[in-house]
Amino acid sequence: MDKVFINQLQVDTVIGIYDWEKEIQQSLFLDLEMDWDISRAAKSDDYQYALCYETVSNRLIELVSEKPIELIETVAELVACCLLDEFHVSKVMVTVNKPGAVKQAANVGVKIIRTKNL
Repeated sequence: MDKVFINQLQVDTVIGIYDWEKEIQQSLFLDLEMDWDISRAAKSDDYQYALCYETVSNRLIELVSEKPIELIETVAELVACCLLDEFHVSKVMVTVNKPGAVKQAANVGVKIIRTKNL
């Protein structure tokens, strides 16, 4: 299967379990790898058959930033469900990065793989 990817999609949102985190916005960075058959779009050179990176990006930014979330695990599941349900990808790998969450680490995060239930 072909892959469509978006790397380091920045989403500024209220994220975290601590009281101080609930009062500020922090940056999350999403890496997405989506199974998508690009052959029809490639053969026809027609946008309507492509998975639009901008549309996907805008939807995910809206989804993740619409309300406070405590866990990046929740963010990963929300993003995966959105991609499977709204964009009809058959499989997705979602990585949610939260740089600065642990002072001694450059980055921390979670990575999940989800497939569409047929």
